[in-house]
Amino acid sequence: MKKYALLIIDPQNDFCNPGINGKNKGSLYVNGAENDMERLADWIRKYQKEIDFIGITLDSHQPNDISHPNFWMDKNGNFPPPFTEIKSVDVENGKWTPRFDPQKSLNYLKALEAQGEYPHFIWPMHCVIGSEGAAVYQPLMEAITDWTVKGKFYQTVAKGTFPFTEHFGAFRAQIPDPQRPETQLNQGLIKTLETYQNIYLAGEAKSHCVANSLKQVLEEAADLAPKFIILEDAMSNVTGFEHIADSIYHKAKDMGVRFTTTNEKLI
Repeated sequence: MKKYALLIIDPQNDFCNPGINGKNKGSLYVNGAENDMERLADWIRKYQKEIDFIGITLDSHQPNDISHPNFWMDKNGNFPPPFTEIKSVDVENGKWTPRFDPQKSLNYLKALEAQGEYPHFIWPMHCVIGSEGAAVYQPLMEAITDWTVKGKFYQTVAKGTFPFTEHFGAFRAQIPDPQRPETQLNQGLIKTLETYQNIYLAGEAKSHCVANSLKQVLEEAADLAPKFIILEDAMSNVTGFEHIADSIYHKAKDMGVRFTTTNEKLI
């Protein structure tokens, strides 16, 4: 069994690029993410020989995605502004109308609410497949490339390609669709990670996609939990959601997940 794996969640420009003088800023920039990824890049270079595997999840959306403004409209044809919460009752009373497959969209909202995990928020259009915003943040990509050139291969995992469900976590969509395998539990990724003794976790955002990836491990691959090590200084929260995932991280500690920083030695 190999010793060290690194799973990086959504290290993409739309989350990590702060821009220069207001230009090229990621559409859903997470405050501090560029520093997180630069620390992670330095950490990868420092432990280039020791790291056996790097997996990278890539948020991958259509422009018409259930989490994007243009999926929805009010009675006047206006799109909701980013960070609007939409509930099933809002659809039923006509406040917001899905532009695509209204019944499927309403069923999704009801299933999400019954799940009781994360409410449905509208985000700025982000990580559109093929766009600059969907690319890996360049300083980190350079470190990954250097690691690869030494004789290893990284693995990418696309998530969010099915536009009728959020897909925060690395392992499954928020509401898996029985007809869409890409939304269901990623058994292949789980089996890959099982072959490593220690799995470092980093990426963006701590409050959402990192937290949900960890939650899915705790609930659906619990044997992996003691292998996970959280790089706390290689992730940041979406502003305004700093405490939404606190219970997930508390549970992780109780289940044996370890926490460290890029300044500390490999565990």
